[in-house]
Amino acid sequence: MSRATLLVGLSAVFAGLAAVLGILTVVRANPFVLILAVPFAFLAYVFWYQGTGKLAEQARRRSGPEYQRSRDAGFGAGARRAAEESRRRREARQRYEARERRGRRNSRRARGGGRRGFAPRSSSGPSEREAYEILDLDPDAGEDRVRRAYREKVKEVHPDAEGGDEERFKRVTAAYDRLTEDDARADAARNG
Repeated sequence: MSRATLLVGLSAVFAGLAAVLGILTVVRANPFVLILAVPFAFLAYVFWYQGTGKLAEQARRRSGPEYQRSRDAGFGAGARRAAEESRRRREARQRYEARERRGRRNSRRARGGGRRGFAPRSSSGPSEREAYEILDLDPDAGEDRVRRAYREKVKEVHPDAEGGDEERFKRVTAAYDRLTEDDARADAARNG
């Protein structure tokens, strides 16, 4: 006999006991018997909830990314902690990707093949000039200014924000990616 079947069976037994005690309450007109019926009814519900898998489903739902996001949203320590965690993950991913690019470039050079420079830029996304225009920046803006402008723009155009637009959000993100990609290339050229 499986655990779920056993729990549903116990649930039926406790529900039966609660029903019998409930009927006795009506027949005998004694509220004390009803007080005995309530714990049996509660246990029947809990066992049924566990046995049918609804409790496990709720636990899975609550541990999912949507619940985590809503728990950390808003003001206070939770939001700051979530923002800090997000920033650390993003920086770690960028460091990892930079190491991977350097490793591929170095292995290509070691084999003696391939180009010595950077790979050509993909034609998708905005040009560098368009990226600066999208973020309302001057072309001589520094990396910190680009990051601040991106954060401000994202707050305005994010699909979840009031008046936000998904297409504009994608354009702003692509512009930021283009400008940070160019910064990474410049850093690599200086260091490499």
